[in-house]
Amino acid sequence: MQVNSVNSLGAAATADTSNRIPQKALGQNDFLKLLTVQLQQQDPMKPMDDTQSIAQMAQFSSLQQTTELNKSFQAMRLDTQLASAGSLLGRQVTVVNPSGAAVTGIVDSVEQTETGPLLSINGTAYSYEGLMRVSQAPVQPAA
Repeated sequence: MQVNSVNSLGAAATADTSNRIPQKALGQNDFLKLLTVQLQQQDPMKPMDDTQSIAQMAQFSSLQQTTELNKSFQAMRLDTQLASAGSLLGRQVTVVNPSGAAVTGIVDSVEQTETGPLLSINGTAYSYEGLMRVSQAPVQPAA
């Protein structure tokens, strides 16, 4: 898809937007870029109203606090998952592997990753998110 526009010198400009990947949400950097462009493009004879500036700064502050809160919640979720996964050591679990098949075995270790804990069953790592069932490990008869 092509978009035609007229630049500040009156010349026609064509932009190819077929390769653009839309973002799901605007972030902190996007907000700062918009604010900077808005300040650069304002008419010096009609500056932005103080109440608008204050409202935009309040929105920016709110966005920044929400971003930090989301990071904290994510870290807390990962910590909680790691603690829960750690309690599975020595237990028999059933997990779903990446191909969708159920795998049952004893958890022999737990590893924390950026995306969450991994449960090691017989030397193979499985995502904690794929956990389906937890039970006591079967008792081994004395030899």
